[in-house]
Amino acid sequence: MKRLILGATALAILAAPAFAQKKDDEPLAILEREKKQQAEQVDQQYQRTINRTRRETDSASARTDPWANMRSPTDGKR
Repeated sequence: MKRLILGATALAILAAPAFAQKKDDEPLAILEREKKQQAEQVDQQYQRTINRTRRETDSASARTDPWANMRSPTDGKR
C-alpha cells in the first residue's frame, strides 16, 4: 500500500509540468479561426449589399421621365 501511494505521488509530481505547459489553442489555430470569422463577415456584408441593390433596382424598374414636366404635351408626339 505504501508503494502504491509513493508511486502515485511520484507520477503526479512528474506529470505536473506537462499539464502546466498545455495551452488552450495554438497560434495557428487562433489565426485560422480569425480568418474564418473575417471571411464570414465579408460574406455577410456582400450579401447585404447585393440584397440592397436588388431592392433598389426593383423599385427603380418602373421607368420615369424626369423631364416630363419640362416638355410641352406635343413634343413627344409626331
